[in-house]
Amino acid sequence: MNLPNKLTVSRLILTAFFLMALLFDFPFHYTVALVLFVAASLTDLFDGIIARRRNLLTDFGKLMDPLADKVLICSAFIAFIELDWMPAWMVILIVARELAITGLRLLAASKNLVLAAERQGKNKTISQITAIIALLVTHSHADWGIVGQLFAFEIADQAWAWWVAEASKWVAVALTALSGFLYLWKNRDVYLNDC
Repeated sequence: MNLPNKLTVSRLILTAFFLMALLFDFPFHYTVALVLFVAASLTDLFDGIIARRRNLLTDFGKLMDPLADKVLICSAFIAFIELDWMPAWMVILIVARELAITGLRLLAASKNLVLAAERQGKNKTISQITAIIALLVTHSHADWGIVGQLFAFEIADQAWAWWVAEASKWVAVALTALSGFLYLWKNRDVYLNDC
């Protein structure tokens, strides 16, 4: 197994530990969850860079890299429903988009077609990661002592991170819906021909 694929597998393992840190109550568990999520997100960045630079692209990586991304992102958002950090409808929209695009890619693959990632999809992923990190910072900065107090100066009785988290949730949902619609529309021939 090459290094990019090891990073992809490590992202799946980090996702499990991230969820445990997020959902089980122990000292600084939100801070631990934040660190684990950032580490998992960085494996996504580095596995792609290394695979392209060293020409280490494999069928395993092509399948598992986007799957590991979706597991990490969707797991975080689903956990946020349990924690009452996000309304269920937002998470349902995000997860439904990911499942629809995955289904479309599988349908295309069954026809020997490869659907490339789009720029809107990359923007969507960045917005989702930003929203998750902002929500984790909002709930963990109080554990950081004086650093957390300085870091989270308040605006209208709320830490700035709360405002960023609220805005980033809406941006992530909007970009998720838009990118999903555009991707499904652009590739409509893949599924309309079967109707």
